[in-house]
Amino acid sequence: MVELLGPAEIRGLAAELDVRPTKKLGQNFVHDPNTVRRIAELAGVGPGDVVLEVGPGLGSLTLGLLATGAHVVAVEIDPKLAERLPKTVADRGPEVAGKLQVITADALRITNDDLPRPTALVANLPYNVAVPVVLNLLAEVPSLTSGLVMVQTEVADRMAAGPGSRIYGVPSVKLAWYGPARKVGAVPRSVFWPVPNVDSALVAFERGDAPASDDRDRLFGLVDAAFSQRRKTLRAALAGWAGSAERAGELLTAAGIDPKTRGEQLGVHDFARLAAAR
Repeated sequence: MVELLGPAEIRGLAAELDVRPTKKLGQNFVHDPNTVRRIAELAGVGPGDVVLEVGPGLGSLTLGLLATGAHVVAVEIDPKLAERLPKTVADRGPEVAGKLQVITADALRITNDDLPRPTALVANLPYNVAVPVVLNLLAEVPSLTSGLVMVQTEVADRMAAGPGSRIYGVPSVKLAWYGPARKVGAVPRSVFWPVPNVDSALVAFERGDAPASDDRDRLFGLVDAAFSQRRKTLRAALAGWAGSAERAGELLTAAGIDPKTRGEQLGVHDFARLAAAR
């Protein structure tokens, strides 16, 4: 049986390693076993899955994921934490220690060649890089078919927002390009050490069929342009992208979009049509 980490164990490990959680790395360690079990259950992983965990830290979630029977590939940027993680797992779950692989790397720079074809992303992501990490991994690792990430509530809301929402924007559209995303639960501040000054939430997503567009980078460039001046109409906001406001209006009309529309009113399929019209 895998023994999960509690508050005393987390603080003990941190003291042993002389780890002082930093805002720069977005380190807030989960110390509540019930939260770890909840995340593993919501992720729906088990034997046969290869789970990619980014930022395992002291190993709380790692142990919970291994307890499901899944293999875990843990990507940790901090060499000290990466070196200690296998020992923590061996001490508290010797029967699953062989299912852990630790890679010391920056998840923002990792590529598919660095990983053993993971099927799911499950992670407590550093708040300051959550969206870039998710988008990079979906782009680089085609074997990822699903994910469940814990992020700042404000970020979770933006990731799962739909067209017409005040918080709908670049992260919403880019994540939607890969597939549907939804907010699946809140996480109280009290389950972290140190206690963060923001609320957290869980976002689940799945990889689906990409909208009709032969160039993701071109579509993403369009999305960036559309939201760079979100108070302007698309005809005006896309003048630089299209070459002129007049040309932007022509492309919008050709894609069946009113040139007076604003970016937050378009869904990912609308953006795909517009990108293809250029």
